[in-house]
Order: sequence, then C-alpha cells, then structure tokens
Amino acid sequence: EKALERLIMSLTEDAVNYLRREVYKRFFALAPAGQDYFKQSTTRLYWIADKIVEMTIEMYRQPRKMVEDISALGLRHVGYAIPTEFFAPFVSGAVEVVRTMTTDETAEDAFRWSLTLISKTLVRTILEGSTIVMKAINTNQEKALVKAISVSPRGKRSLELLNITVGTQSISPFYWAIESGSLITAQAMINDLLTIRADRENY
Repeated sequence: EKALERLIMSLTEDAVNYLRREVYKRFFALAPAGQDYFKQSTTRLYWIADKIVEMTIEMYRQPRKMVEDISALGLRHVGYAIPTEFFAPFVSGAVEVVRTMTTDETAEDAFRWSLTLISKTLVRTILEGSTIVMKAINTNQEKALVKAISVSPRGKRSLELLNITVGTQSISPFYWAIESGSLITAQAMINDLLTIRADRENY
C-alpha cells in the first residue's frame, strides 16, 4: 500500500497525462474492439483513468467498502452490455504503462494485484447480474423481453423484472430500462407486471 501510495503521490501533471493517454492506447492495441465501448469525450476517458488509479489505492485502505462500490459499478456495466473479455487486456495495458513509469517493483506489484482484484470482482458481478431479462433490455425488443420472462415461474416473474441482487448490491431491470432509454422493453415490462392472470391465487 505504501509503495503504491508513494508512486501515485509522486506523479507530476505530465506523468498523470501520460498515464491517461497510454492506458487507452495500449488497451486498444491489445483489444481493438474495445474502442467501440469507449466513445466518450477525452475528458470523460481521463476521468475514468483517474478513478481507476484512485480505486487501486482505496482497495488497500477500505477493502470492504471498495468491494461494495465495485459490485455496484459491475451491475451498472451489466446494463451497458460491456463484454467481460475486455477487462483482462485493460488490466494488462494499465500494468504495462505503470511499469514504464517506475523502477519500484513493489509499487508495480501492488498496482497489478489491486487492479486485478478489481477486475475479477467486476467480472464476477457482471456474470452473475447478466440475467436474460437484462440482456433482453439491451436489445430493446419486446419479443426478446417476452421470451426472457416466459421461462420464469409465475411467482417470480415480477421479481425478475424489478430486482437483481449480487452480493449486497441491487439493481432494478425496470428502472434501468427507463434510464437507458429502452422504452419498448420498459412498456413490455409494465404490461407483464399489470397482467392479471387466471391462476393468480396460486401465487
């Protein structure tokens, strides 16, 4: 922790800008398709890079809180439909950049360990949270939503549409459909939730 903290605190403004640029340059070299998922402004991309560096040190300082925060972040990534195979090359690219910026192997190892743990936590959360309902929302197609929810038991249909929990974090597929603009699937969800079925007394 101390070695990583020393490294981060010693970075000049030029070094920080170098880190921001090189992380994406190396990531896109390792995973060209990743460019399709990073179409934000340069300012936003730099903010993400800064946040990642901050998270690596906070993982040592407040591990329990960070796991919860990362789990919440992972659930949001479910909604963004980010492929999990991009996390490994992103970590590799970031570690390569840090390696060029320091001769302190302890700091490099600390950065690698922390970022790898963050990546694995995100991947686990995304895999557990990627229900067929969330995948249907990402397509914004009514048929996909109807097909996804049709396999759920009657007594659990509403829960599948209203809540996904991974660890201590939860996200509402219905709320996410509205927030992300998938209004066709949101309407289909409302229709399903308000449907009064003949066998409703059984559940």
